[in-house]
Amino acid sequence: MAESPFKANILSGKVALLTGGASGIGYEISLQLGKHGASVAVMGRRRHVVDAAASSLLSLGIPAIGIAGDVRKREDAERAVDSTVKHFGRLDVLVNAAAGNFLVPAEDLSPNGFKTVMDIDSVGTFTMCHEALRYLKKGGPGKDPSDGGIIINISATLHYTASWYQIHVSAAKAAVDSVTRSLALEWGTDYDIRVNGIAPGPIKDTTGISKLAPEEIVSGVSETLPLYKFGEKWDIAMAALYLASDAGKYVNGTTLVVDGGLWLSKPRSMPKEAVKQMSRVVEKRSKEAPVGLPKSKL
Repeated sequence: MAESPFKANILSGKVALLTGGASGIGYEISLQLGKHGASVAVMGRRRHVVDAAASSLLSLGIPAIGIAGDVRKREDAERAVDSTVKHFGRLDVLVNAAAGNFLVPAEDLSPNGFKTVMDIDSVGTFTMCHEALRYLKKGGPGKDPSDGGIIINISATLHYTASWYQIHVSAAKAAVDSVTRSLALEWGTDYDIRVNGIAPGPIKDTTGISKLAPEEIVSGVSETLPLYKFGEKWDIAMAALYLASDAGKYVNGTTLVVDGGLWLSKPRSMPKEAVKQMSRVVEKRSKEAPVGLPKSKL
């Protein structure tokens, strides 16, 4: 893992609350925010997981607490936000990384299964933002009257085109991106809160990869997409640091794609050298016998 290009104190004095912050990409963001000066609260549904994550952060000298809660329940969201501020005195950064996903053909996906992912990803993201507003807005408890907070929503690239067997996740993340833009407009204007997103590509050593891109799929894809390669959790955490720090102070309402350009890639229609040879032949043919010119009837 590369060394961070950011100064170790860029988030000094800041407090961050992360849903899904106790494992996978969420934990790496928690870790890197903490290593760069922030105090960290991690929220997740499983008590033993959030406690273990908080203990790990504490062992590294990072002020941290674990909060058990479900983003689908407004009372849990409210308690997580209040507990964070009660413990650390303020809230500056909210990262919404809690998500649900699994592979399933659309005809085999129950409406309840679709709703569950929408509730976690989309409704849960909005619920957390809504409950955190009173603390994130400029002049909130412990904050400067002119200094608003930061929201980072973890998204995906699935909905930029279309994705096989992930209609629920694709729909949910499209909604998350829309929430990001709308809140950036409203809350950026009214409360000086910057709201941005991060759309990770396939990141190795995560639950998402083990569930959504098992070895059987990856081996087949890599044969047709030479650009197919995994990113690291560190890559997403560095993007979050950029957006959470003053380096991103003029960035608002955008979703930063961190996938190595993968979502743009598609199989080559032919090898590069063949294209060069064919291009010369086609250009010569076009000059000798142009196609599509109007023909006189005189």
